[in-house]
Amino acid sequence: MNIALFSDSYLPTKSGVVTVVIQLKRILETMGHHVVVVTVSAGKKYVNPEPAFEENVLRVKSIKAPVGDGQFIGRPDVKDIVKYLKSHNIQIIHSHTEFSMGKAAIKAGKIMGIPVIASTHTMWEDYYRYYLKLGCLIPRSIIRKVVRKVYKDFYAFINVSEKARNYFKMPFMLPSTPSAVIPNATDSEKFASKLCSPEEKSALRKKLGISENDTVLLYVGRVVEEKRLSELYDIASSVVRQKENVKAVFIGSGAMEKPLRERCRKEKLEDKIIFTGFIDWTKLYAYYAMADIFITASLSEMHSMTILEALILEKAVVCRKDTSFSDTVFNGVNGYLADTDLEMHSILLGLCGKKDELARLGKEGGRISRGFSLELHGKRTLAFYEKVLEKFPSPVTDEDLKCAVSFTL
Repeated sequence: MNIALFSDSYLPTKSGVVTVVIQLKRILETMGHHVVVVTVSAGKKYVNPEPAFEENVLRVKSIKAPVGDGQFIGRPDVKDIVKYLKSHNIQIIHSHTEFSMGKAAIKAGKIMGIPVIASTHTMWEDYYRYYLKLGCLIPRSIIRKVVRKVYKDFYAFINVSEKARNYFKMPFMLPSTPSAVIPNATDSEKFASKLCSPEEKSALRKKLGISENDTVLLYVGRVVEEKRLSELYDIASSVVRQKENVKAVFIGSGAMEKPLRERCRKEKLEDKIIFTGFIDWTKLYAYYAMADIFITASLSEMHSMTILEALILEKAVVCRKDTSFSDTVFNGVNGYLADTDLEMHSILLGLCGKKDELARLGKEGGRISRGFSLELHGKRTLAFYEKVLEKFPSPVTDEDLKCAVSFTL
């Protein structure tokens, strides 16, 4: 099969969507399919140190986005895109964006007479107020109209979680657009194969000022307001104050990093709360390995990649209750889902120092993570494509897609 993936975000930008696109391209190619990526340019100075990631990648003219870190807005020439897609005999377009590149995908698909589907990665109702000027003054109903408009022309949706599917099935969204749930996955073999020896864990803990007896709370992700980092910091700072042998490590960068570092300094907690800044994905495994509990208070996820990584490396997870975690975190099995920040704080106080219990939760997490392998994700996505191509241009149904995806289990 010849497949085109469209995205408004790609290397060198680091994000969950970029990871999804790269991993999907790799696994589909491993399965013998031909995959191209159509995406934004990345600035004149950018030279990819890994040329393999630029193979079969078309970058369109772009301008730097006024919001976001290292983000660009594509200004695609649809004629050039169609010419490129035809040269690769593309049969189906899979968009990982609903904006400029997503619109280009829909136009190209219409010209070529091929189906264009989309993955629903972002809950814009949870994001817009953080990124738009005076966003807090914009009614939620306006955002819903915008989201509905930009998604309405896609043939079908791949929802990354039940949360995403439920949202798009609401009467005010696009309930008639057929869809199926295919959860995100992560490259467990590549991630977990980098075993971290006890010596390496000890060396990393020592480097961070963490003792062998400390329980380590770990957050990995963008350090931005919509991830509720202020609230997570409040929870973690209270726990480390009340528990002597507990440290919290925040990995990632973003607009909230500087103010939170300043808070930490003013509160004289620098020896208890550590901010590392951005850590390359290839080195993250060691940080997960040396930690004890993965934490997040985010309520804006669609399907968290970092939680999958934590499960792969057998870490207990404590997070706020949200339907995006309904298939990855189970109360008392591999972690805990807290109804409130106060409950999350209480759960962490109860778990810190209980090495045997944390090991049990972590082991169960490792078992659960095997249901989110990259190979299974590739098979499910391919089954979705095949059903779409079988039905197109006639309508496909939810049941058609659900059955196709389910048969890959």
